[in-house]
Amino acid sequence: MKQVLACWVLLIVVGTMGRSADAAPVVYEGKAGLGKGKHIVFIASDHEYRSEETLPALARILAKHHGFKCTVVFGVNAKGEIQPGASNVPGIEALDDADLMVIYTRFQNWPADQMKHFDDYIKRGGAIVGLRTATHGFRGIPKDSPYAKYNNGYKGEEFKDGFGRQILGEKWAGHYGGNHRSSTRLDIVPEQKDHPILRGVKNMWAKCGGYNTNPLQPSTVLAMAQPLNGMTIDSPPNEKMKPVPGAWTRSYKGEKGNEGRVFTSTYGASNDIENEGYRRLLINGCIWAAGLEKEIKADLNVDFVGKFNGTWSRGKGRRKAGLKPQDLAGWDTPIVPLQK
Repeated sequence: MKQVLACWVLLIVVGTMGRSADAAPVVYEGKAGLGKGKHIVFIASDHEYRSEETLPALARILAKHHGFKCTVVFGVNAKGEIQPGASNVPGIEALDDADLMVIYTRFQNWPADQMKHFDDYIKRGGAIVGLRTATHGFRGIPKDSPYAKYNNGYKGEEFKDGFGRQILGEKWAGHYGGNHRSSTRLDIVPEQKDHPILRGVKNMWAKCGGYNTNPLQPSTVLAMAQPLNGMTIDSPPNEKMKPVPGAWTRSYKGEKGNEGRVFTSTYGASNDIENEGYRRLLINGCIWAAGLEKEIKADLNVDFVGKFNGTWSRGKGRRKAGLKPQDLAGWDTPIVPLQK
């Protein structure tokens, strides 16, 4: 009987270890480049726009071409599978030594032991890049939690409207152009054409429909988003919809008064980054937020590393079921594997 129990214990332990390893963050370790010695942590867990495809693709570019260490943390289910929007992000403790956090979440309510690492990062004034649904990245955190202030639309005056508004500059304010029928052109603000983030950036276009935005001041708008009547880059503008901010910079203060850089863009669905101009904007934005703006060159390599199969856009295929973080490890695995 003792031998049987021992075997069951061994099986449980091994099984748990396997699930833990499968759900662990993916780390892309750069060898040389402008980002050598810098650590970026990417947090991917939204319900709709395939952040779990966008962020590892960006992480590979920044690691392979530019030398950063990039850790990608995913929302996962109990099986360790990537589950869009899951409020469980094992490995988020990587933020403890991060130089930059890239966050792409929607309506999250993480366990307190995970949330603590995020909260500590904000308290120290760490640099942040926020994409699309990160403006409403948290919801449902209990009112009696020390982290309730991060909720989208938080009512307290000390952190009004939550993480999105107070840190990124905008909360959820509604769609401005419908998905899958209205794409978006992003036009550089002429007065900001010499901003480091805009070096080499041109012909930006996103397949996503727009979001209403009016960034909290002070913010510096870099690109205006013009909704289009159609799903191609040459679709005509929707004359009934004036341009709204689609990418901006700002800063916030940590607990001790130190200032954290912030770059926000309200686009970033996985097929948005197929557009080289928009992909370059995001790569430059990460480099700028990490404090390396002097290293941004107009011809920096922003080519995908490995095959990129973004699946947000209709007709792009369905990804392999039961995908786990480690399925995206290395330089050559496709992001993401598709169903056959």
